[in-house]
This record gives sequence, structure tokens and C-alpha cells, in this order.
Amino acid sequence: MERLEHLDKHLVDGLAQAAREAVRDELREQARGQRRRAALYAGSGAAALYAGAAVSLAVGLVLDLVLPGWAAALITAAVLGALAYALRGAARPTASGTVPAQATADGGRPAPVPAVPSAPPTAGVVPPRPESDPDTPHHRA
Repeated sequence: MERLEHLDKHLVDGLAQAAREAVRDELREQARGQRRRAALYAGSGAAALYAGAAVSLAVGLVLDLVLPGWAAALITAAVLGALAYALRGAARPTASGTVPAQATADGGRPAPVPAVPSAPPTAGVVPPRPESDPDTPHHRA
């Protein structure tokens, strides 16, 4: 009986080792693909950075034709600063963790936005409930 327990333990250890090696190999393969993808993204970003620098230089040189050099450089820097500020604002998550206004409901449609009343409600007047209100129980009308 002890010999069978020893064989069972040996078999379980062997299976666990084989599973660990299979998982390790799979993770290595995934990491290799992710490293390649990251290198391609880095190269793409560097090329885009140089392209943006060339475009901003061209804009500055065109402005230099009609303005003094310092004014052309200042206008180009202001435009790039405004672009950077707008991109930072677009990338920043909402402060309160709420869903942005452009959020969509299921199916890709825009989420419904509740109507804002044009005037505050008057005392004692209750607005009528819509007929298709899902919160209304069936026994009430």
C-alpha cells in the first residue's frame, strides 16, 4: 500500500512539473510576441515624433515668410501647446469615475439622456409619468 502511495505521489509530482513547464513555455511565447509588438509600437512612435517635428518646422518656416522669425516660432509653439493640452484632456479619465457623455448603451447606440425641464416645477404639481415606464407596477395605471 505504501508503494502505491509513493507511486501516486511520484506521478502527481511528474504531472505538476510537466504542467509548469507547459505554462512556462506558453508564457515565454506570449512574452516574445508582446516584446515584438512593443518594439514595433516604439518605432512607430519615434517615426511619428520625427514626422511631427518636421511638420512643425515646415509650419514655422512658412510663417517665417510673412512674419519675423520669433513670431513664427511663437505661433508654432502655441499651436503645438494647444494641441498637447487638448490631447491630454481627451486621454484623461473623468475625475469622478462617471461615464463620459459619449458613452453608448448596449448595441452601440448612444445612451439615452434624460430631458432637462425648461423651468423648475411648481409646488403641488406632479408631472405625469410616461406610459411605458418600466418602474410602474402592472396593477397601477
